[in-house]
Amino acid sequence: MLEKLEIVKQRFDEVSDLIIQPDIIADQKRYIQLNKEYKDLRLLMDKRDSYIELTNNLQEAEEIIADGSDAEMVEMAKMQYDEAKEGLPKLEEEIRFLLIPKDPDDAKNIVVEVRAGTGGDEASIFAGDLFRMYTKYCEGKGWNVSVVDLNEGTAGGYKEIIFEVSGEDVYGTMKFEAGVHRVQRVPQTETQGRVHTSAATVIVLPEAEEFDVELDMSEVRIERTTSTGPGGQSVNTTYSAIKLHHEPTGMIVSCQDQKSSHKNLEKALKVLRSRLYEMELAKKQAADSEKRKSMVSSGDRSAKIRTYNYPQGRVTDHRIGLTLYDLQNIINGDIQKIIDELMLAENTEKLKASDEHI
Repeated sequence: MLEKLEIVKQRFDEVSDLIIQPDIIADQKRYIQLNKEYKDLRLLMDKRDSYIELTNNLQEAEEIIADGSDAEMVEMAKMQYDEAKEGLPKLEEEIRFLLIPKDPDDAKNIVVEVRAGTGGDEASIFAGDLFRMYTKYCEGKGWNVSVVDLNEGTAGGYKEIIFEVSGEDVYGTMKFEAGVHRVQRVPQTETQGRVHTSAATVIVLPEAEEFDVELDMSEVRIERTTSTGPGGQSVNTTYSAIKLHHEPTGMIVSCQDQKSSHKNLEKALKVLRSRLYEMELAKKQAADSEKRKSMVSSGDRSAKIRTYNYPQGRVTDHRIGLTLYDLQNIINGDIQKIIDELMLAENTEKLKASDEHI
């Protein structure tokens, strides 16, 4: 364990020296990357200090107990020995998890797309419920949520809603939400009182920085229109809504949430970059068998990942077989316990994979 930590310390010292170099500070992309690495390594360094302290305490206690000349000192040493012996395995486990290579995208902000699937009006209502659930969860984390574009359902909710989330380690937390979410309940539109199954698809894209994706603006056709739907005179009468057509891929991105054409263009470009970045990411992951095999974040948009069953008040995450009878709190944004379990499952998988490589 200490050998591994010594290698990490060498890198930490190297990064600490690099981030104060003027040429690094001038290179924004490199500086941001190194700063993120510094933060992660700093955490490992703190654990390393605790690990060295505990192993030293253990060694010192063993020496005092072996000497045995001072009964009072031996008694204290036994307590110190027990404390260190109990604390070391837990600390070693924490260090092993921290030594797992981090996905560089985990620290990124995200673009989330929620779309109503099968189930007509009820699917749109459910898509609205999911958007509300994520909004509440993100607000609880102190993250900022900003709507990019939406298409309202005829009976409420959304046929589609796209929004950005910014904050700390957003993608690393929210990536587990990608996939098909199912709801089983009696729809508001149902007169017979029968339980229906509807679905909505959630797509979570790591937000691409400008230097992640080289976007050739000559390949992007920009269409400016007036906004549709609610928004008042200033939104609906000016040509502020933006529609981007990306000629090489045929992708279309709309944004009409802001009053200014410039802000809408900025938001639409973020979404386009993120979608293009995800396409490149998918190609890389297809070539990486470890990522493809991961049961937790498969990236398969057609995979049913979770069921919200209203009659039984339960939520089941099918990837890890987790069932919680706490539907009301979960749909009100309390999804942390599900995310924690999914993170644990993924880290355990990664740990097994890294142990196999050793």
